[in-house]
Amino acid sequence: MKPRIERIDDVRVRIPCVGGMRVEGLVFADERILGALGEDTSLTQVANVAHLPGIVGRALAMPDIHMGYGFPIGGVAAFGEDGVVSPGGVGYDINCGVRLLRTALTADEVRPKLCEIAEALYRAIPSGVGSHRKDLRLTDSELDDVMETGATWAVGRGFGRAGDAAHIEAGGALADANPEAVSKRARERGRAQLGTIGSGNHFVEVGRVARVFDVAVASAFGLFEGDVTILIHTGSRGFGYQVCDDFLEMMQGASRKYGIALPDRQLCAAPLASSEAREYLGAMAAAANFAFANRQVITHWVREVVEETMGCGPSDSGIEVVYDVCHNIAKFEEHEVNGRRRRLCVHRKGATRAFPAGHVELPAAYRDVGQPVIIPGDMGRRSYVLVGEAGAMRETWGTACHGAGRVLSRSRATREAKGRNIVRELLDAGIFVRASSRATVVEEMPDAYKDVSDVVDVVERAGLARRVAELRPMAVVKG
Repeated sequence: MKPRIERIDDVRVRIPCVGGMRVEGLVFADERILGALGEDTSLTQVANVAHLPGIVGRALAMPDIHMGYGFPIGGVAAFGEDGVVSPGGVGYDINCGVRLLRTALTADEVRPKLCEIAEALYRAIPSGVGSHRKDLRLTDSELDDVMETGATWAVGRGFGRAGDAAHIEAGGALADANPEAVSKRARERGRAQLGTIGSGNHFVEVGRVARVFDVAVASAFGLFEGDVTILIHTGSRGFGYQVCDDFLEMMQGASRKYGIALPDRQLCAAPLASSEAREYLGAMAAAANFAFANRQVITHWVREVVEETMGCGPSDSGIEVVYDVCHNIAKFEEHEVNGRRRRLCVHRKGATRAFPAGHVELPAAYRDVGQPVIIPGDMGRRSYVLVGEAGAMRETWGTACHGAGRVLSRSRATREAKGRNIVRELLDAGIFVRASSRATVVEEMPDAYKDVSDVVDVVERAGLARRVAELRPMAVVKG
């Protein structure tokens, strides 16, 4: 049964504190987004998260909310020192995230070569279930280095440039990674998966800046109307999936051991002060660093493909990292709670940081304007670049949505696409698509997602982040 909700204003809904809830829930959604939830149980999941010990503030959900494992996708929760860490608040694809690259190339220059670029990207960057590389299989010591240093490892091996890491969340590596906490099975799954997209909603997208809303901020990000951009959306692949899977059984035991009452066993958790929590957080950080390295290696292949296809060098292509953000992560951060600074463990599950101007964790280049907030949409419409606002620090621990959010399950999307040729429909709209299978394209068709403009509109009206630029897809390589 769905929990009772109370509308606060046109973009906020409260879930009152009842029963075992320790705090209330707060969902950022207008009536259109709430109506799209249908029989989705994500509102119940928000209420369930509010039962966890040590939760601070409210159990939150962004407007791309939909049902997930334990936490809803779009779920956010912060826990104090007496709180817990829950793998369900991070998810299976640890540090799934998105990286935005800008270029000095214009859409008019690239368009005649689009099909060739899409084919070359598809060949260069393995995609699909279980995809792996034959030319980049890590030794045990190399894998340890990846787990500890993330994107820095990749740059040091020639997969990128020295300045890339400066524009990655956390500098491209989480501290406190513990390779010893990672299982042999996870290591085997990840050994040959660096530089691969994977399956599902992951992609590499060549697009263009179609519209600029804030010229000053867009200029600071290096985004100019008509220029080509590239989005990379992927995470820690089978490596991170296995890390999550390995720890769920441990966390079930920890919940019983420490007497944590769970409204849903998928919310299994351990106290932050426990050995179980420390072990999970060490393995999670290792997987997060693997994901940073993965997106960094893909960036290298993207640069090579575009420059070779266009017949230009690095100075002409101008392919640089704008920013790289995490979607599925638990991180220790300092936030103001009731007038004083507290160290909190912030879980973001299908949600991304949106820090405002002046925040100490921002790259020097963006400190005066705020963090780039990258919100991909579906492969047929548009994506957005936003900038973090102060309102996010007051209400959401500096967080905004991470994408459009599904409205159709994969099975329902397959049923509704029967008789349609989605690749042809996209091509007719001027968008080249390459994918490992027709099924992937059907499951990820534009109709399966909310219109990202509706989601971003709620984020902007709520004061969490504001629009800087709109990106339109030109060619997409799907997982």
